[in-house]
Amino acid sequence: MKETITIKIDGIECQVEKGEFIIEAARANNIYIPSLCNIPGVKPRGSCRICTVHVNGRKMTACTTPAADGMDIETTSPELQDLRTAIVELLFVEGNHFCPICERSGNCELQALGYRFKMLAPRFPYQFPKREIDASHPKLIKDHNRCIFCKRCIRAIKDEKGRSIFAFKRRGHEVLINIDTRLAEEITDDMAQEAMNICPVGAIIKKERGFETPIGNRKYDRKPIGHDVEEPEITTA
Repeated sequence: MKETITIKIDGIECQVEKGEFIIEAARANNIYIPSLCNIPGVKPRGSCRICTVHVNGRKMTACTTPAADGMDIETTSPELQDLRTAIVELLFVEGNHFCPICERSGNCELQALGYRFKMLAPRFPYQFPKREIDASHPKLIKDHNRCIFCKRCIRAIKDEKGRSIFAFKRRGHEVLINIDTRLAEEITDDMAQEAMNICPVGAIIKKERGFETPIGNRKYDRKPIGHDVEEPEITTA
């Protein structure tokens, strides 16, 4: 039987399981902490840093920090909100995100967080990188312009032997997340759909599957991200 401990989140005493990650403990107590890289049931990596919170006055990522007895956690200070807004703005200017023509508009978690944090004109200059769109694989399209390097696809999409379908290519500012050509030839339709679903933006698209749900009827068209405090639902576009 797991041990129950008491922590405070935004001044509210919460009963949580010892060792449970803060983001999961908060969700279980109806408190929303935003994240773009976290996947329930998959080992966290703290890639996006949007879930940063104050733990006893120190900044820590909620998805990688286990809850410990006596923690006093702050999730919504002006400093944290500005930090999260800055990260979202950086993700928008670093890539090429043209929301009106994107397959995932209305289902995109990055777009939804932009609305949540009331992002208008980013404080950073646009980079406009020149990145390819790889449509050479039988079932998938990889749009490197939209990728935010959250590593969800690398960590979650594996074949029956545990081999990753996606992996990093190059380094530094030229880094990309590529699809393994040989393994991509063997993936099933279900795995291709899962890869598309796991991506929080429109960087992975399953071929022959487009705009099935009209814009205006999509997930974040109906209600804002975090509205129900649940983990963002992985949906198709």
